[in-house]
Amino acid sequence: MNYPFPVPDPIPLPAPVWLFKILNVVTLGLHFVALEILIGGLLIVAVLNYFGMRQGAALALNQSASLMARRLPIVMTYVINLGVPPLLFTQVLYGQALYTSSVLIGVWWISVIAILMLAYWLLYKVAERTEAHQSAWHLAIGSWLMIGLIARIYSTNFTLMLRPEDWQSLYENSALGTVLPMSDPTTTPRWIMMLTGGFAVAGMWMVWLSTTSKASETVGAYLNQLGGKIAAVFFALQLGAAYWVFLAQPDAVKAQLTSQSLYLLTGYGWIAITAVLITLSAIAIARKPSLLLSWSGAVGVLLSMLTMVIYRDGIRDITLLIKGFDVWERNVVTNWSVVTIFLMLFVVGLGVLGWLISVVMRSKEEAELKLNPSFATESTKEMTK
Repeated sequence: MNYPFPVPDPIPLPAPVWLFKILNVVTLGLHFVALEILIGGLLIVAVLNYFGMRQGAALALNQSASLMARRLPIVMTYVINLGVPPLLFTQVLYGQALYTSSVLIGVWWISVIAILMLAYWLLYKVAERTEAHQSAWHLAIGSWLMIGLIARIYSTNFTLMLRPEDWQSLYENSALGTVLPMSDPTTTPRWIMMLTGGFAVAGMWMVWLSTTSKASETVGAYLNQLGGKIAAVFFALQLGAAYWVFLAQPDAVKAQLTSQSLYLLTGYGWIAITAVLITLSAIAIARKPSLLLSWSGAVGVLLSMLTMVIYRDGIRDITLLIKGFDVWERNVVTNWSVVTIFLMLFVVGLGVLGWLISVVMRSKEEAELKLNPSFATESTKEMTK
């Protein structure tokens, strides 16, 4: 059965659909890496700070919490800036569906801005208080709950855009867009998969920080082992959550996902990459911090996100196609000169992004040496051995 989607914009797409798809996959994959670090890292900081405030707690608890918390506002910056491009690409390709679902939950969708600002402010307070070795776990949990709510709103919106059969009844129940529908069987599995992935990726981030930050040998070893344990457990849990997401799909969608080679390849590829990441996490638990191991984990996380995004895109395309919306039939009139300039600027932008990350890393290392002279002292001792 075909459903009446709104009429598409009469202005044709300025570039091929496949190009928008590639750009969407790349930018969304990068956005998800930053988002997962934020989601998982924030709650880990809350736990470390809570136990670090207890009398007799190991110094590594407080130092690890402070080291991670100081980076979370910067991570949020990348979450926001890397989240804008894929949202724009999605609006270009699926505007009829996405605009409709956004209006139907309009109050919630607009509220994301206010919730995000408050969560961002709390991140700075968490960083400030952990740096001063003060209790900040309650602020971290508050920020985490707000970010989790934003994630729930996004999951609902990007699921609702696939359900045109629910649009009319939802509008009749709440024309003002105040209802956040919870009945769709795929929303919660998608949300849970992102949350479990957050802890897994944050664990690998801790392994990465153990070798790329100017932490003491004790703190580095603590981050490496704890991060490896968290990553191993939650990557395994994410496999189960991913299977739940698959089972929650309609039978027609599952049939297409298991019959098309692209989605079979990316699906099994994601499982294989996750297995490699679990192995790397186990190695981190058993060994001292290793630069090769930490960067291997970072590359694995990025590849995992890219394959997941491709599979996620397949679920969307197949679901909409069954309901009468074929994104590949969009009217396209390509202006190659404009596309070429855009791609050149896009590549330059990615290069600038990488440079900014390196600058931030160097500045953070200098700040850590000033705030923690013991780090420098310990490093000097290591050099003189």
